[in-house]
Amino acid sequence: MFLKMIGIIILTIILTIISFIFNRKKTLKGIRKGIMMFVKILPTLLSVIIIVSIVLYFVSDKILMQYFGNKAGLMAYVSAALIGAISIIPGFIAYPLSGILISKGISYAVIAVFITALKMVGILTIPLEAKYFGLKTAIIRNLLAFVGALIVGSLMAFIYEMI
Repeated sequence: MFLKMIGIIILTIILTIISFIFNRKKTLKGIRKGIMMFVKILPTLLSVIIIVSIVLYFVSDKILMQYFGNKAGLMAYVSAALIGAISIIPGFIAYPLSGILISKGISYAVIAVFITALKMVGILTIPLEAKYFGLKTAIIRNLLAFVGALIVGSLMAFIYEMI
């Protein structure tokens, strides 16, 4: 993993140098814009990382495995889908968090359910969605997305078992 990161950093530096050679003005503008975007998301990123770290500190691996491990069965999928459905976590936080959970023993299938529900289901945003599309449409879309997240997890489990 560390070597991959070093490779990505080296590739990024090389491509930035090539871009700088071809168009200094655009490259510098892009670098400034990237730094500004990073500075804007940094407070959110740090606060979520701190909260996730605190939660993972207090929630033992035993509890994680009890609710999301292989022995939890269908309840692991439903729990992951429910947590994903009510969470509002940006992808740049959810994916590293998922990596941490996988390293603690949570299966890829359960993580797939969590990520899918996180991105497709929006329990907390139903009022806003209902305002534009109607309550019936918002509820049906969210229910179908919830079921879809469970199906994605089931397919991931099936595919993972075959490999």
